[in-house]
Amino acid sequence: MKQRDESKIEQIFAATLQLVVKRGVAGITMRQIAKAAGMATGTLYIYFKDKDELVNQLYVSCRASSVNAYFKSYNEAASFKKGFRIVWNNILQYRLAHFDVSVFMEQCYHSPFVSESTKEMNEQVFQPLYKLIERGKAEKILKDYDTMMLLVLMMGGINGVIKYINYHKKKTTADMIENAFNICWDGLKK
Repeated sequence: MKQRDESKIEQIFAATLQLVVKRGVAGITMRQIAKAAGMATGTLYIYFKDKDELVNQLYVSCRASSVNAYFKSYNEAASFKKGFRIVWNNILQYRLAHFDVSVFMEQCYHSPFVSESTKEMNEQVFQPLYKLIERGKAEKILKDYDTMMLLVLMMGGINGVIKYINYHKKKTTADMIENAFNICWDGLKK
C-alpha cells in the first residue's frame, strides 16, 4: 500500500475548493477532484475513503481556520462596537480573500454531505461568534433576539456583499465597506 504524503492533503483541498466554486459540492466527483489535484483517482482514495469524508474533513479545516482569522486583533476589553467592527471586518476580508472557502462553507452548512458530528463540531468552533453576540445583548447594545438569528443576519449580509463583489467584479472601496457595515449594524443594534 502506498504511503500517505501529508502535503498532498492541501493539494486535494485546494482542488476541491476550486471545483466547488465552478460546479457546487453535489456536482463534483472524486475523479474530477483527483484530476484537478494532478493525481490518479486511486491515489485520492489513499487519503479519503469517499467524497463525504473528504468534504467533512475539508469543512472542519475551513471552519477552524476561518474562525481563528475572524478574531485576529479582537480585544474583549475594547468597546463592544469597536470589537464587533473588528470581527465583522475580519470576516469580510477573510471571505473576500478566500472566496472559494466561503462558497464551500455556505454550500456545506445545510448540506447532506456534512455529517451530524461535523455539524456538532461546527457549533463548538463557532462559540466565539455566539459569545460576541451574547455580549452585545448583555450590554443592551444589540437587539434581544435569538442569538442565531442575529448571527444569520450578520453573516448573511457579509455573504451577500462578497457575492456581489465577486460575481459582479466590483472593486471594493472604503465607502462600500463602511456602508455594508452600517447596514449590518443598523439591523442588529437596539
